[in-house]
Parts: sequence; structure tokens; C-alpha cells
Amino acid sequence: MKKFKRVFLVVMDSVGIGEAPDAAKFNDVGSDTIGHIAERMDGLHMPNMSMLGLSNIKKIKGIDSAPSPKAHFTKMQEASNGKDTMTGHWEIMGLNIQEPFQTFPDGFPPELIQELEEKTGRKVIGNKPASGTAIIEELGEEHINTGALIVYTSADPVLQIAAHEDIIPIEEQYRICEIARELTLDEKYKVGRIIARPFIGKPGAFERTSNRHDYALKPFGHTVMNELKDNQYDVIALGKISDIYDGEGITEAVRTVDNDDGMTKLIASLKQDFTGISFLNLVDFDAKYGHRRDPEGYGKALEEFDSRLSEVFPLLNEDDLLIITADHGNDPTYHGTDHTREYVPLLVHHKQITEGKELPIRDTFADIGATIADNFEVKMPAYGTSFLSDIK
Repeated sequence: MKKFKRVFLVVMDSVGIGEAPDAAKFNDVGSDTIGHIAERMDGLHMPNMSMLGLSNIKKIKGIDSAPSPKAHFTKMQEASNGKDTMTGHWEIMGLNIQEPFQTFPDGFPPELIQELEEKTGRKVIGNKPASGTAIIEELGEEHINTGALIVYTSADPVLQIAAHEDIIPIEEQYRICEIARELTLDEKYKVGRIIARPFIGKPGAFERTSNRHDYALKPFGHTVMNELKDNQYDVIALGKISDIYDGEGITEAVRTVDNDDGMTKLIASLKQDFTGISFLNLVDFDAKYGHRRDPEGYGKALEEFDSRLSEVFPLLNEDDLLIITADHGNDPTYHGTDHTREYVPLLVHHKQITEGKELPIRDTFADIGATIADNFEVKMPAYGTSFLSDIK
């Protein structure tokens, strides 16, 4: 069989499939994102993922195992020392991160906050771990009255800045985040991302807008995406993929407003003639439901994603490859609001598969990047083993 012309890579952000072997190191023993959601929902209805073989990886309530799965299937263990979005995505594209990004469970250091105030000319309020929706409800009115920046963090290595679009225009919000990015490039902070979190509305009825923007560190090494771009292949980044890699190795970036829009943009890319990859992150699973510990909302979002797959399959060509995976776990039934250290599913589908087979468990997410590099005959990453020959 000849090489695949187009690869569609879908990351279901945070959809873990059971505790990883080293879960104890991360205080995540017993976590199981999709398994616990299925239990809470009294079964998930996901016929397309069932057909691909999701429950062949691990039995999930409500999702039947496929007698002849339409995808090759297994699960992957993360090799890097972390469980955040950047670590997972960077590893998918061939890197190995052993120095984890820093988190700030007690808020950011006073000297950093003072610098941010001096450079932006605005006071900072908040400066604590918080839910994004909860903190704008708590401090939104004070922000409107004073123009102060709402700064908060989470269990992730992120510094988030919330501001009302009528109080601080969106372009100024972005400039403020660029200042924060510059201030946190220092090794002593090791903040993975600065995130602009604009909102609108009135006290009691605030609403975050789709103008979120992430300012990530650049990957510390060449990724498979860089190799593809350097060899004149297309690298289409959908959703927050461009932000996660800080634009590195990307030929076209397409913003999305939510999971449903992400699937719409993926379907649009399926209708394009290109040679390379279309890479989608579906962030709502993580941001809207995992961190907010909302298993029912998460479950419904999974079922909605599954229904949109019915539009994907007919658009796949004979020489297309579809890869569905995740970047970490975020069990919405678990303690705290942190990500969870879990295996992630790997489903690999193309039209030549008559009966999918179980692949060996992968010991690094980088096997995906290695497989993509192998397919397009570009330089292989330092980490990862291609499974290309196993899926043809």
C-alpha cells in the first residue's frame, strides 16, 4: 500500500482511559476519565467510536466492543514528566519533556505581580488558583469599577488574565498578555502558557468570549511538524494547536470557538486538497467539563463528538489516515481540579482496514509523530517508534 497523502490527527483534550502505571507519582491512582464518565452517565452512547474499537481498548459502559473494529487500536503511556496540554502535545510530535513546567498552587510570586503591574500600568486582583468562570463572577464587578487585571492560575502551568472587553479592548488585552509572556520567560518561573480570557456581560451574567488567545513557550526542539513544513508539506492547525506550538511548524492556522466548530473546521479540511496533516484539538472536554468537574456535561460532549464523526467517514479518501487520541486525563469525578495521569486511547483508521487489530501498548505519545514522519519520509524524531508498517 502506498503512503497516506493526508493525515487527520484529532486530540480529544483530556480524554484519558485509565490510570497510567506511574499514576501514584502524580497522586492520580484510581483515575479513569472516560470510564468514570460512562459510569456516571449509566452508559455512553458512542456508536462511531464503538465501531472504531474504543471499547476494545478497555471496556466502557454503554459502548459495545466491536467484533470487527474499523480501526487499529491500543492505548499510550506518556513518557514525559508532566500531565499538561503542552507536555502531551509536544510529546505527540516527538519531544520528551523531563523538566516539568511549574505550577503555582499559592498564586504567583509578588515580584512577578509587581513587574506586571508596573509594565501594564494596571493593578492586579485575584492572583490565586481558581475556576475561570468563578473568578470573573467573584471579581468582575471590581474589575469593571477599577480596570484592574484579574489574574489567576489553575492546576496547569498557566497564568490567565481575564478582562471585560468593554473595559480593556481586546488588542490591549493581547498586548498585556504579551508583556506577561516576556516576564515569565525567566527560567525561575517556567510558566507554560499565558492565556487571555476576555469576557462580556454584567455582574451576575458574565460570559467568556471566543477571543481567548494562548501565548505558549516555543517547543525546545524541532518537532515533526517543523520537519513537515521544512519539506513543503501542509500542516493545518485547527483550534488551539497553533497556540500550543507557538506557531512553530504550521502552514495554516484556523481558530475555533468550541468543539462543534472544531469538528466543522475538521470537516472543511477534509474537503481541501492538500498533502500533509490536519491537526485538531478539541479543548471543551478539558476546559468546560474536566476542570469544572462536570461528568454529565463531559459525557454529553463525548456523545456529540461521536455524532459528528458520521460526517467525517464519508469524506475520507482511500489514501487518508485518521488518528484519534488524547493528551492526558482530566477525570471529572476525581478530587481537585487537576489533570490526571492516565493512559490515552489510540485509534487509527483508514479505508483499507477490513478488521482492525490490537497494537502493542505504546510507551510514548511520540510514536504518533514517528509514524507521521515515517509516512512522509522526513527526518525521524529523537523519540518514538513508527507503527506505520503495523497499520497497513
